[in-house]
Amino acid sequence: MEKTGSPWSAPLAVEDIPDTGLHVEIEAPAAVRAELAKLAAVRDLPQLSAVFDLTRQEAGVHVSGQVNAQVGQTCVVTLEPVESVLEEAIEVVFAPAVAGVEGLTNGAIDGRRAKMGEGEPPEPLFGGKVDLGALATEFFLLGIDPYPRKPGAEFAPPKVADRGEHPFAALAALKKRLGGGRS
Repeated sequence: MEKTGSPWSAPLAVEDIPDTGLHVEIEAPAAVRAELAKLAAVRDLPQLSAVFDLTRQEAGVHVSGQVNAQVGQTCVVTLEPVESVLEEAIEVVFAPAVAGVEGLTNGAIDGRRAKMGEGEPPEPLFGGKVDLGALATEFFLLGIDPYPRKPGAEFAPPKVADRGEHPFAALAALKKRLGGGRS
């Protein structure tokens, strides 16, 4: 098995996808969830799974699905624990990797995009495999709320009693002593 650099790897060969398509469900084991919790800087990750529907398109693969997770974070306002549910939609097209991007002209890239579907250019397909674990990891990391808040938590700046203890208090006092500073 080829290591992808992702803590969660679930490679699937394109040749194993039937012409009618393939439905795949994967669940991250506890050790993977612990590693991803560290990577994502979240307090806890008790559940992480993904559901995929894969269909072949010419030499490529269309992948749609959803990543689901329960994420434990810390509220950025109250610093109390926050539990959230993540449901991140996946919609990606993979196509065989092109040897030497320098050889592609804009016309070739646009023609390939038209064949695979409008929008984003296709992701490269290396070794004839799609790593569903790495794909789920990517969308999980993108879906995490970077500033989680408890319901109803609002930031309010600390109230400071105005005793003239601000940076320009000395100048204000001098101005009063000199008669307001106007001539």
